[in-house]
Amino acid sequence: MEIEPSAVAAPLDTAAAAERVHRLEASTARVIRGKPEVIRMAVISLLAQGHVLIEDVPGVGKTTLAQALARSVGLAFQRVQFTSDLLPSDIIGVSIFNQAEQAFEFVPGPLFANVVLADEINRATPKTQSALLEAMSERKVSIERKRYALPQPFVVLATQNPLEYHGTFPLPESQLDRFMISLRLGYPPPDEERALLLSGGVEEVLAGLQPVVSREELLELQMGARAVKVAEKLVGYVLELATATRQSSEFLLGVSTRGAQALYRAAQAMALCEGRDYALPDDVQRLAGSVLCHRVILRRGGDFQSARAAIQRVVESTPVPL
Repeated sequence: MEIEPSAVAAPLDTAAAAERVHRLEASTARVIRGKPEVIRMAVISLLAQGHVLIEDVPGVGKTTLAQALARSVGLAFQRVQFTSDLLPSDIIGVSIFNQAEQAFEFVPGPLFANVVLADEINRATPKTQSALLEAMSERKVSIERKRYALPQPFVVLATQNPLEYHGTFPLPESQLDRFMISLRLGYPPPDEERALLLSGGVEEVLAGLQPVVSREELLELQMGARAVKVAEKLVGYVLELATATRQSSEFLLGVSTRGAQALYRAAQAMALCEGRDYALPDDVQRLAGSVLCHRVILRRGGDFQSARAAIQRVVESTPVPL
């Protein structure tokens, strides 16, 4: 089940937390080269119990990022290739009649893993996309009037191609709002891409990745992130940013309450990653674009990158608490 603030017995040793985060990021960086900020954002989402939407062109390492994170923590990983004929039962599971027991038996689908890669999620129909809503929000799924808890930790990394629209079903706002962070990997720096070509790829390195953080340590990190202190003024700052998007003429749809909460929790995780037990305005500013850009709709239209730029303008125009 999702970790509640009341479950936190004592703050985590911030030095130990930062060291664990460094091990996790260093392991992931062995296969995702030249992208420390992308790795940090993915780790922040993992620590804050959030989900990640990766919007980028094929072949830049979206699948590799998900696999590297799962292997580095020794978590169960499942990849689901979303297609137009994929059914909700294909990802959640089905009930099958057991002849020996003379009863129906639930057979879990690939959603019952710690790290689930929803590849090209916008190729599935809205009915199948919506099957993820309950899982992403409550870490549970409902099948034939029964609810089943998903394994913990649980994170969905979904990908979509921003340039291909034929045969796709754009994610509705309610679905986008369930993702804590949206990322773009982009192409690696020239020297890293050259080294990648000369080494023959990262498949062998990826296959050889060993857990550097245990599942129990990750759960402790998630609890520690909830224990990070956020000053009252900083809470007000997060709310002011959300309110500004709702009142700005640039936005047709502003940031939801869930979006403000996601920014708050991501700032806590950012602080823990850097060895602090308190969040700073810098954490909020650094995260605002990635946490909020997929939750808003621009009045003049535009993609996530345009929305990110608009969010940045809101950040720059909103006074920072002293």
